[in-house]
Amino acid sequence: MRNIFVFVASLVGITLFSLGLSSCEKLDNNNNKLTLSAQEQADLLFMREEEKLARDVYFYFYEKYDLNLFNNISSSEQQHMDAVLTLLNIYDIVDVALPQYGEFSDPDLQELYNTLITNGDVSLLNALKVGATIEDVDIKDLMDAMERTTNMDLVDTYEKLICGSRNHMRAFVGELENRGETYTPQFISQELFEEIINGSHEHCGN
Repeated sequence: MRNIFVFVASLVGITLFSLGLSSCEKLDNNNNKLTLSAQEQADLLFMREEEKLARDVYFYFYEKYDLNLFNNISSSEQQHMDAVLTLLNIYDIVDVALPQYGEFSDPDLQELYNTLITNGDVSLLNALKVGATIEDVDIKDLMDAMERTTNMDLVDTYEKLICGSRNHMRAFVGELENRGETYTPQFISQELFEEIINGSHEHCGN
């Protein structure tokens, strides 16, 4: 079961890059179209909507609290969505992401979105903690997906998305600390969390 499904129960407690991938379909040495396993396809579709969830939540909080941090990271999450969409197009996988903000094909993600919005509506500090938690679970889910593939198109994209999420986590945690609050990781290890927070802003593209 994906880590994000635990998110609802545990919740209370900027990066632009280029993929360097062609938009055409991928062919092997015999000119046969390359395909992905069912697991690789499922991971891509899930990550497409998980990145959409981050974008939509941050955009909602930007409109509510007028904190530019949310707007900047929401724009970056759109880049993440586009990166996954590029892979879906390359491997001829039908995109399941709905065009409307706050609407999801995956019912679990829909429930999660509703929960996140309700939690973040309480206060700006809650919204910032929601942001840190989204990046926390996103990094974990991306790391898990990367372990389930040897396809270098997917590995390269996941690595860049993780890099972006590290930057986002630094931004949210830094904003919380500026306001006298802290964040404790719920999905990645404390060791990895500290490594991220103590690191500098990264350039995640080619």
